[in-house]
Amino acid sequence: MHAQQAHIVWDWNGTLFDDIDAVVGASNAAFAELEALPPLSVAEYREWYRIPVIECYADRLGRMPSQAEWERMDAVFHEHYTARRDACGLATGALEILRARPSQSLLSMYGHTELVPLVRSFGIEGHFRRVDGRDGTSGTTGKGQYLVRHLSALAAESASLDLARTVLIGDVPDDAAAAAEAGIKAVLFTGGASSRRELSRVGVPVADTLAEAVARAEALCA
Repeated sequence: MHAQQAHIVWDWNGTLFDDIDAVVGASNAAFAELEALPPLSVAEYREWYRIPVIECYADRLGRMPSQAEWERMDAVFHEHYTARRDACGLATGALEILRARPSQSLLSMYGHTELVPLVRSFGIEGHFRRVDGRDGTSGTTGKGQYLVRHLSALAAESASLDLARTVLIGDVPDDAAAAAEAGIKAVLFTGGASSRRELSRVGVPVADTLAEAVARAEALCA
């Protein structure tokens, strides 16, 4: 029965949107802007990546980048990511899963004004009760606070939202931290920016496919 299913809050980049190749390519371009470093492979990137991203850059460079260098690298990253983004598609099985679920929403730290048209371009916006991206006006607000707002907005729209049966599916440890801050459960997916080894340290279920992630989310709410 639909009423027995969990409400899933989906992450976008690295979860529903399979953009890891674009992210790694753009990161390598950003490094090349400062130093002639060998490019990272996807596997190497997943072992290296963590939040805050500037600390990853410091590890890679062997020093903390200056503010000017950081801004330059950030600009190069976004330029190259945008150029590569159109070649990216939905993760394997995503469309079928979205079509089959009655209760789901989307929360991303990707900019809202870019997120909405991108989601629409795949024809999937109607499968979500709500789509929210980063609004760019909240300074250092982390994903946990964005998630709290997202859930509050969902609850205001429908009294049927049960936080005890709500699960965030994301691809990095920060997603699990955000879920804990907002008082919901989490499942992490290995198809994005973090390695299985890193995700397994978090203490929440880890899945290698979106179908497995959904099954684990349902099991958490059984």
